[in-house]
Amino acid sequence: MNKKLGMVMVKVLMLSAIIFSVSAYFIYDTQLIGWIIFALGWLCIGSLLLFNIAIKNIWPDIIFGLIDNGILAILAVIGGAIAGVAGAIIGGAVGNAITDGIAGVFEGHIAERLRAKEISEERTMLGSSIGKMAGCLLGAGVVLIIANFINLRS
Repeated sequence: MNKKLGMVMVKVLMLSAIIFSVSAYFIYDTQLIGWIIFALGWLCIGSLLLFNIAIKNIWPDIIFGLIDNGILAILAVIGGAIAGVAGAIIGGAVGNAITDGIAGVFEGHIAERLRAKEISEERTMLGSSIGKMAGCLLGAGVVLIIANFINLRS
């Protein structure tokens, strides 16, 4: 493994450990978990500043994650409400396949618009990774917050 890839993996795994630990701690708090996941998305965005990555360069990745996990979370919540854990897994798996395609369209569209405006959207391993993590957490957080307000989750 080359040195750059190794350092990127260390940074992403450290951020992942924080995200996992915090979300695991609050997993049973249905009133807060959506807000916590949403805040963890902002933590990812904040880490981009720490790693000297311009948010405008990874905007397509953030949008991809928002759409991808937002729709996935909706289907998982609906599947869970209909058929419990198995329904949530099926909703999540089918949702992931569908949302990767849909989110990819928007990611590509935004990347093309940025290039047309001569804004560099060149991606790096770290920026693309954390950008997608941020978007995914923000999208899922919003869905869980809304689901809690309309009582789709127990």
